[in-house]
Amino acid sequence: MIPFVDLKAQYTGIKDEVNAAILGVLDTCQFTLGSEVAAFEEEFATYSQAQYGIGVNTGTSALHLALLAAGIGPGDEVITVPFTFVATVAAIYYTGATPVFVDIDPRTFTIDVKAIEAAITDKTKAILPVHLYGQPADMDPILDIAKRHGLVVIEDAAQAHGAEYKGKRVGSIGDMGCFSFYPGKNLGAYGEGGMVVTSNPEYTRTIRMLRDWGAEQKYQHVLKGYNFRLEGIQGAVLRVKLRHLEAWTEARRAAAAHYNELMSDSGVATPEAMPYARHVYHIYAIRTQQRSEWQQALQDKGIQTGIHYPIPVHLLPAYADLGYTQGDFPHSEQAANEVLSLPMFAELSPAQCKEVSKAVILLANQSLAEPA
Repeated sequence: MIPFVDLKAQYTGIKDEVNAAILGVLDTCQFTLGSEVAAFEEEFATYSQAQYGIGVNTGTSALHLALLAAGIGPGDEVITVPFTFVATVAAIYYTGATPVFVDIDPRTFTIDVKAIEAAITDKTKAILPVHLYGQPADMDPILDIAKRHGLVVIEDAAQAHGAEYKGKRVGSIGDMGCFSFYPGKNLGAYGEGGMVVTSNPEYTRTIRMLRDWGAEQKYQHVLKGYNFRLEGIQGAVLRVKLRHLEAWTEARRAAAAHYNELMSDSGVATPEAMPYARHVYHIYAIRTQQRSEWQQALQDKGIQTGIHYPIPVHLLPAYADLGYTQGDFPHSEQAANEVLSLPMFAELSPAQCKEVSKAVILLANQSLAEPA
C-alpha cells in the first residue's frame, strides 16, 4: 500500500523531539495559549516574513477573525473562488457578508486575476485569494486592483506554508494571511490549529482580543469575541515541526519533480508551477476525464488517492442561496470533475513515485487506446 499521506512516518522521524515538547507542556500546565504558543507565534510569523502571528484554534477561525478585523460584516461582499475547500466561503458567511465568486485560472487552480474587477461593486470590501494546493495566486495584479479600489487583501494560505511569490512568503503579501495547521497540512498540528499573520498592529490587537472572548485583559471584554484560542500542546508540537518544515518542503518539491519527470511524455496532465511561484505541493493533482475509473484502478493496485475538491462551492446545496448555477464558472467546474490527487508527503520515496507514475501512465495509455 502506498498511502495518500503518511503521518506515522513523519512522527517516527521526530518522535523524541515531539514527546519531549509535549511533556514540557504537561510540566508547565500551560494548556491554553501560554509560552509555547507565544513562541510559536513569533517563530512562524518570522518564517512567513510577517511581524505578528496570532494563533487560533483552526484555519477557519483564522479566516473568520481576519475578516472581522478588517471590518467586514453584513451588507459587505468579499471576492473569492468557488474551487476551494468550503471553509474559505463559510468564514465569509460567519461575518454576515456575501461571497462573490470569480472563476479560476485552469493552469494554476488559483483566482483568475483578469476576472476580478468585473465582480467588484460598491459593496465589495475585500479580495480573498486562495493559494490552492500550495501554489501562490498571482498576487501583484490582485494588490494593484485592491489598491485602486480601496480593498483589503486576505490570503487563504491554509495549504501553502512556506510557498513564495516572487521570492516573498505567502501570508505576508496581502494585509493578512491565514494558515491552517490541520494534521494533514505541510505543517500540521496533532489536532486542530490555525494562525493569522500580519504586519499591521491594529489587526493584531483586534484578532488577539477576538480569539479570547474579546478581552484585552482578563474579564475586560472590549469586543464581542469568541473562544478560538490555540492549545499549548499544539503550539509546542508545531514549534518542533517548524524546525523541519524547510527540509520537508524540499522533499515534497523533489517528489513533485520526480513525478513530473516520470510522466513528462505520457500525456498525463500534471501540475504546472508558475515561474513566479515556489510551489510547496500540499496536493499534487493530475487531471483526467476518467477520474472514477482511474481512482478505482489505482486503489486496486494499493495506491491511495484523493479528490480536492469534487464539487465547487457554488454548486453545493448549502450555498444554493447565492443563486449561482451550473455553467457559471466553467473552469472551476471542469477542475472539480477532473482533479485526482496522487500520494504526496515528505517521506515519499523515489521508488514509490515510480510505482505511482507507472500505474498512472498505464491508465493513460489504456484511455488513449480506447475507441472514441
